[in-house]
Amino acid sequence: MTRQPLPLDRLIVLSCLAAAAPALAQQFQQQTTSRFPTQAEYTNQATIGDLDGDGDLDIVFANGQGYSSLGALLKPRIYINDGVGVFSDQTDARAAGVTGCFRGVELGDCDGDGDLDMVLAQDFFRKPKLLINDGAGVFSDESDRLPDANLSSARAQFGDVDDDGDLDLVFNHSGTSSRFGSNGAPKLYLNDGTGHYTDASVDRIPTANIPDQQDILFFDVDNDLDLDIHVGSRSSTNGGSQIWRNDGTGAYERISGVPTDYSTYSYDAGDCDGDGDLDLLGANADTSNKEMLLRNYSGDGSVWQKISSRIIPNPTSDDNDTKFFDIDDDGDLDMIVATLGGSRERVYVNSGDCTFTEDTSLISAQSDSSLDVMVGDLTGDGRIDIVTAQGESGGFQNRIYVNVTGPIDSRAPRVIRMDEIVPGKSAAPGPQRVRALIFDDHTSDRGFFARSVELRYMVGGGKEQSVEALWSGNSLWRGVLPEFPACSEVAYRMVAVDWAGNEGSSEWMVFISPGECGGGADIDGDGTVGGADLTILLAAWGTPGPGDLDGDGTVGGADLAILLAAWGTSG
Repeated sequence: MTRQPLPLDRLIVLSCLAAAAPALAQQFQQQTTSRFPTQAEYTNQATIGDLDGDGDLDIVFANGQGYSSLGALLKPRIYINDGVGVFSDQTDARAAGVTGCFRGVELGDCDGDGDLDMVLAQDFFRKPKLLINDGAGVFSDESDRLPDANLSSARAQFGDVDDDGDLDLVFNHSGTSSRFGSNGAPKLYLNDGTGHYTDASVDRIPTANIPDQQDILFFDVDNDLDLDIHVGSRSSTNGGSQIWRNDGTGAYERISGVPTDYSTYSYDAGDCDGDGDLDLLGANADTSNKEMLLRNYSGDGSVWQKISSRIIPNPTSDDNDTKFFDIDDDGDLDMIVATLGGSRERVYVNSGDCTFTEDTSLISAQSDSSLDVMVGDLTGDGRIDIVTAQGESGGFQNRIYVNVTGPIDSRAPRVIRMDEIVPGKSAAPGPQRVRALIFDDHTSDRGFFARSVELRYMVGGGKEQSVEALWSGNSLWRGVLPEFPACSEVAYRMVAVDWAGNEGSSEWMVFISPGECGGGADIDGDGTVGGADLTILLAAWGTPGPGDLDGDGTVGGADLAILLAAWGTSG
């Protein structure tokens, strides 16, 4: 495990900011006045990501006036980080002319060019918006890439549902009136690989109406490395919220046996008990507006254990959002509840078995109307900070709580599960896809914020090489190994680096590349026949291993002659 040191100039600025902060006891200290622009706009949701590719986390707020009826159309607000957690409002320069009644915002690279694009979910039967990033964090409204359909949508999510390497989209849709309607069903839009979408809802997802949809979430409920869906509803009709299992191709069916919920606004997925599967936390989802905590008891989403009593206290309160994150660097997920009223957001410490106890000393007291909460290292010091989005009532000033006294993140990401390549069963000749489920010490609708994820490989014990693994939804990443000559011994692993610089890796897995033996002379697949290929061949001399270029079952003189004849070429 390694950590990358912070640059000296960043450490100096951070020290100055910390010295200027009030000497409070709280771990999470509200520093809104010195770090955020002043605003008075109705905000519904926030998301975090590096919009401009400069290595720090920026913020986007989904703004939309009106609770039960359409109000003034508002801009989404784009806050750009200066590198140490001081934000400027650059909306007009980066998303000129974009307005709407936005309930949700998410980020993902929908067109495959390596930067974060943006989807905005609109309420009151209006078409969603898709904003395309130019690579420098300037967005153009290219909503014509979406089907020409109006939705009453509270949330949207990016994710690769059909395992084709691009990001699809799923939306809440409650009908022709608003997100509180009763004549709508969620929508699934498939990506053609270039960031253009078609509606595949009828053929791929359950079509029954779901009233009052407030949330939608991709997550891998059954540890099979594809994206399942949780649909959050405020209505208990038809059992309330629903979980849909992916068959691996992007076709869904409903899972039975999920406990009925009641009036939820959002769900968060995280491994709160450390058993390697995703549990669920629903804001307002239990009886009397309490939080609902569901343990994925079976590990495959078929049996859920309701353990809401492990949230202490779990008051009757109108709460809107939650997030899991490790506030004390002890290896388990703690949590925060965004409250619509009360004197402060509620922060809970996990005992390690999904028992959460509130600690009121951890966060600055603040009475406001929080509709959403996000966590991430916004100041660049290796500590996880908190952002809240304000709407419905009060002054509508979004807030930041800086983690001043907590420990720096020292824990590496954990590769929970990875595809095993089995020639003749899971693999045919050609490039090999490898997916991985990776957890770290905080959650969001995009899993954790990674600096990098790489699929690394060696051929015949040669030099370690790598390809980028791309985020494919929530906690899943996907990389593609190149095609190797038949009978090559290939070792591979997934390596993830989190935002604090901690590196985690899976164990090495090994397969023999499929196909008839006697493949090309470029044994290590680096594009040129050379010394590395010769080393592999000689190491396998007299065996049927990599280097059997003539396919006779043994590496020998004939194979050496083939390799030398192809020396310096692509093989």
